[in-house]
Amino acid sequence: MEKHNQKRKKKGLSLEVFNIALFTIALIITFVMFAAMRRTTALYDQTHDITQQVVELRQSAYDMQVASDYLTEQIRCFAVTGEKKYLENYFEEANVTKRRELALERIEAYNGNSAAVKSLNEAMVGSVDLMNIEYYAALLTIDAYGYDRSEFSEIPGNVELSGRDAGRSAEDKKQTAVNMLFDNVYRSKKEYISNNMVSCLSEISESMGKEQNDLASQLTEQVYLEHVLTELLIGIMLGIVIATTIMVVNPLMKIVGLIRDEKPIPVKGAYEVRFLAKTYNLMYYTNIESKKKLEYDASHDKLTGCFNRRGYELLLSNVDMDSSGLMLVDLDNFKQINDKNGHDVGDKVLIRLADSLVKSFRNFGYTCRLGGDEFVVILTHVDEDTGELIKKKVKKINEKLFRSAKGLPPFSISAGVAMGREGVDADLLYKRADEALYRVKESGRGDVEISFL
Repeated sequence: MEKHNQKRKKKGLSLEVFNIALFTIALIITFVMFAAMRRTTALYDQTHDITQQVVELRQSAYDMQVASDYLTEQIRCFAVTGEKKYLENYFEEANVTKRRELALERIEAYNGNSAAVKSLNEAMVGSVDLMNIEYYAALLTIDAYGYDRSEFSEIPGNVELSGRDAGRSAEDKKQTAVNMLFDNVYRSKKEYISNNMVSCLSEISESMGKEQNDLASQLTEQVYLEHVLTELLIGIMLGIVIATTIMVVNPLMKIVGLIRDEKPIPVKGAYEVRFLAKTYNLMYYTNIESKKKLEYDASHDKLTGCFNRRGYELLLSNVDMDSSGLMLVDLDNFKQINDKNGHDVGDKVLIRLADSLVKSFRNFGYTCRLGGDEFVVILTHVDEDTGELIKKKVKKINEKLFRSAKGLPPFSISAGVAMGREGVDADLLYKRADEALYRVKESGRGDVEISFL
């Protein structure tokens, strides 16, 4: 056993075995967390449904109160002013909108709280009873202002003025109607309706509050469980990071030293190391050459600010073509734009196109102008999966360029793209991209085609 331990210590911990063990544990925890999350979601949905139901029931009770108050307001306004629009509003609410009846139907549909339904029914009875007074006051007002009662067929036929009230003068009828709608009897009936509405809301809150509290407690327990599982997963992730740092990062310290000393990295060794070296050297030489070997004008186009042909060749010499691509771009009908609008406008069109290309591909490409309206974008770290993204970007560029801006004519571009692979050089990429561009022009322009080698 001791000999085995010494051999194991000498050999070191296997990163593969360590990762498999941690992955297995993480997978188990993930399944447990997935189950816990599903239960949490179910509890949340239940809580949401109950809360939504409480809101809807309270709203229904509130709607009945609002409708009752609205009827009172409209009939009072009619009695005071004699304007028919208020009585029409009253009948619209009572016979068409019917918010009170609809509110009662919604609460009765929920069978979990008969006490709340009972209180609401009592409120409805009170509201209907109140309407008898309101109809009588309306009839008084109609007679007082000399309206034809036949215009108001909504008033029940059994509502008739007493002989005493029928014999009153117009002014007395107006005052009597107003008094009926503002006296203590009327107010007491309104208070009866309001008290029943308060009782209904109280019953709803009390009956559903307990269920909400129970669900909230269960949700709290589920959240605590998920926190524990999350902490375990974080611990596993930290274990993997620490093991990787010890067993993988240290061999790269020499490369780190070269980077700190701002020296180029030799392109040799494993593929991953070579890839890292090429990526770093691309940034290194671009920086060094731009500062010490080349003046800005020597590597950039003066009109557009893009890399010129010399800058393009310098970039190609440091790009890993295995994971890169080239996109050739031509401005459609550029000669016609120049002939029709003049070279000054043509130059502005080129500047606008260059600006669009740089902004669209700055995160993974270098935009170059080789001459005239010929542009090339060097695409770095791309693969087949990047194809759709490139198509979308070209489409957006064309949508933008086709809209006139700052007095410039609308225009579009055609593009051909070639994606690299292991063993492919820049010349072949350029040829394939040029062929793709030619096919786009032949098929109508204003589009992009991608060729995968």
